[in-house]
Parts: sequence; C-alpha cells; structure tokens
Amino acid sequence: MRLRNIPRAESVLADSEMVVKNERLHRGGWKENIFHNDHPLHIEVGMGKGQFILTLAKENPDINYIGIERYSSVLLRAVEKIDADAAEVDTSEATIPNLRFICMDAADLPEVFAENEVDKIYLNFSDPWPKARHAKRRLTSAEFFARYDKILTPNGSVEFKTDNRDLFDFSTEQLETSETWKMIGCTYDLHHDPSMNEGNIMTEYEEKFSSMDHPINKLIAVRKSS
Repeated sequence: MRLRNIPRAESVLADSEMVVKNERLHRGGWKENIFHNDHPLHIEVGMGKGQFILTLAKENPDINYIGIERYSSVLLRAVEKIDADAAEVDTSEATIPNLRFICMDAADLPEVFAENEVDKIYLNFSDPWPKARHAKRRLTSAEFFARYDKILTPNGSVEFKTDNRDLFDFSTEQLETSETWKMIGCTYDLHHDPSMNEGNIMTEYEEKFSSMDHPINKLIAVRKSS
C-alpha cells in the first residue's frame, strides 16, 4: 500500500526538538551528546506511529530510546502526539527526555551508531517484502543482522514481533543457519505464551491483529558468543 504523503511532515519534523537531525554526527556519542547520561540505549527500527516506544520510554526512565522511521509522514504522527501531550500540561519542554526520533533508512545504521553503542534493537511488524528478489531488504535478513552485529554491545539482543507467518519463518531460518546469531526465545502465539508475553507492550498493529485473533509471533536473538 502506497503511503499518503503529508505536505507538512518535513517542516514539522525539522522544527521538532524530538527529532535528531544530522544523525551521523552523533555516531559514538548518543548517550553523552543527546541524552547526557550513561544509561543503556535501545532502538526501535521501523517505529510506525510510535505507540510501542513511547510507552517503553515512559515506563523506563533509566533507559534511552531512539525510534527510527524511514517515512516522514509516519513519524509525523508520533511527533504530533508528543506535542499534543505537552500542550495539555502547558510546557514547551520535551515531556519524554529519554526518547528521540530519527527519520532515516535502516540500511544506514552502522553509519549512525558506533560499535557497542546499542544495547537492544526492537523490530515490530516490519515490512515483509514478500517478493523473493527483495529478501535482502527484510529487517531480519542475514544482511540486516550483519548490520546489527556492528552496533550492538556484546550482550545486546534483537527482539522481533510480527503476525506474518511467512516472514517469521524466513526470520527463524536466517537465524538457524547463522554462524553468529542464535535464538533464545521463540513463540508462534505470543499472547498465549505466559513466559514470552510477560511485560509485553503492544504496538498499534499488534492491537489490531490480536483483536482479529491473528496469532503474534515473537523471537529474541543474541550472538552465539554471549
């Protein structure tokens, strides 16, 4: 489905203090330069409208979060929600100091984050890129896991959720044949798996699909040496 372009998106993002510009300049210095602390750094790649990462940031003030979204018209929704919340409490300051956003292509992650800079990566309901010739574009492909390997800490992890069984099967196959990665958690029905579902934060898509009785798949991956 083609995304609807929203003309005001670019200007709103440019004016927002929540959106980091010239992101490559902060490579290796996100904690010091942007968050001004040494807390763990978690990123969500493909954050959509932001419900998941907004909730996490509010519930975990001692963790720094960065939401990454390629499309400005999608990221706009998260920024406008924060602006609306700030207006309700009559403040111009960032209401969630441990959260920032970047509008960028995930393929550029190693140019934006340095080695050992990210502690956890979330992938939620990623684009399945169903055509075989586009497999390398899938965020759980071996090519993307190689990118994650460049930026995660030694004990870093990747958490992936989707309702798309074909994409999930592809993802587990990528990990099962990997020389670097292994799964330490895997379920094909998250909401009926008490262990994997503990503390689960739902995304907008997850709420929609689970209400339609679509099973949600989830896996957690770490390096084999960790």
